[in-house]
Amino acid sequence: MRVELDIKKDQSEKIAYNIPEFPVYIRRGMLSAYPDFHAISHWHDDIELILVQSGHMEYRVNGETVRLEAGQGIFVNTRQFHHGFSKEREECIFLCALFHPMLLCSSPYVEKQYVTPVMENAAMPYYVFDLNREEEREVPELIEELYRISTGELFAMEAQPVLFGLWENLFRLSGQMQEKSVPQNNNLTILKEMIRFIYKNYAERVSLEQISQAGKVGKTTCCAIFKKYTNETPISYLTNYRLKKGMELLETTEENISEICFEVGFSGASYFTETFRKTYGCTPSEYRHGNVKYMLNP
Repeated sequence: MRVELDIKKDQSEKIAYNIPEFPVYIRRGMLSAYPDFHAISHWHDDIELILVQSGHMEYRVNGETVRLEAGQGIFVNTRQFHHGFSKEREECIFLCALFHPMLLCSSPYVEKQYVTPVMENAAMPYYVFDLNREEEREVPELIEELYRISTGELFAMEAQPVLFGLWENLFRLSGQMQEKSVPQNNNLTILKEMIRFIYKNYAERVSLEQISQAGKVGKTTCCAIFKKYTNETPISYLTNYRLKKGMELLETTEENISEICFEVGFSGASYFTETFRKTYGCTPSEYRHGNVKYMLNP
């Protein structure tokens, strides 16, 4: 199943929940379902949990990369910049769960005492957990339980005690990290401003200078920030985003290749086709009429 990267007004990701009116997403995924075994870097309001079931993946959060083996997983706090990938282009099967923190706020007291302290813990932008560590074993077990019940008619009811169980564990782990002193990092704010500019203007002619100006930094600093947090240059990030938007149009419209290429910001059909082929191993026409389908997030 392909999941598109949908964007809110603040340019954070909008999650395609299992039930639109119930803000929980849970799926089993494969890295091979992503273009070049690489999800696009993104952020969102939701809490994200990844559990690797087989193989391994690299996971990048705010410029730090960790390796996740089978039985390991990661908690990603709200509005952190992140993505998973395999630099060796090797398969990894994993569970991905996302849920909005508002589900946990059953009262102002619960929100203040138990939810906000984890969300605002600057020492815990992410946490790697392991099925083999006794004190953390319940977290992957609860993620698997959430996936097990996700197709049932009572999912929205049955999911809530599972989510509270997950949060109880995360709250305890967060308390262990309260003593750390974390310096303020303005680079993430700058990066998000530059990516907001790309998401808003990708269909137009966009230069490195314009991207750097969106973050109010010089071109050298702009490139350094993109390299650290996305492992891409600003222009390659822009190009890959244009390709992903083109891929969506290939799947959802009957527009011809020339129309699509201009709509997503490429200067001509031949350049769009060649860039698409180098990135995905097929031409746009072959993709549209073939059986290759990719996931674009989370």
